[in-house]
Amino acid sequence: MSAGSEPAGPATWTAVALSADVPPGTPVPVILDGRELVVWRGASGEARVWEDRCPHRGMRLSFGFVRGDALACLYHGWRFGLDAGCTTIPAHPDLTPPKTLCAKAFAVAEAGGLVFTSGSAETPAGGPPEMGDATPVRSLDVAAPADRVRAALAAAGARFDGPVARIEAPGGLALVVALHGAEAGRTMVHVLADGPADRAALLAAADWAMGLRHSVEAAEASTTPNLAMTARDAETQ
Repeated sequence: MSAGSEPAGPATWTAVALSADVPPGTPVPVILDGRELVVWRGASGEARVWEDRCPHRGMRLSFGFVRGDALACLYHGWRFGLDAGCTTIPAHPDLTPPKTLCAKAFAVAEAGGLVFTSGSAETPAGGPPEMGDATPVRSLDVAAPADRVRAALAAAGARFDGPVARIEAPGGLALVVALHGAEAGRTMVHVLADGPADRAALLAAADWAMGLRHSVEAAEASTTPNLAMTARDAETQ
């Protein structure tokens, strides 16, 4: 998938947030392969993933607010229901918005404490992997491309099951790890304990996640040319 474009080929699931990080009533901005999305859930508890742009004037919907099962734009208050259709235009209270006025919605599913999307309106064949009752640990931003993070997980013994990986952290704690490309050269990593876990285990899992980030970023820094140094070297030649 090129940055800023919808995925090509058959639709697949990608985890973009921990379910615990998307409480009812709070729009959450997410960047998926350079595309700005908003993840939110209404009073009914159903998660939604949309393009983070109001179709009226382009304001980020993640700046808005949730009322019941509708997401309202901060700019002019246009409200969009769970089906992404506009339900209310405050400047024209007697108007029934036409069905053509709608936010851009993407396929969404939740499983094992993760929110998944295909990044398009197309629903992938089959649901996300079955993960049981995973316990959220944390999400973190890694300054390295997704393929570098995936390679580091594989080298550490991770087993991949579609969009998620399973790995045993030091101490024997089983973890589920999902990742998605964010902006260029950056990856979001979502970590969960694969089952119930006490506070000590969750803290250990969080430390493991930080260690993964530090090791990947250190490796990335050692292989990325120092552009400023390269420019100075060129000037002296």
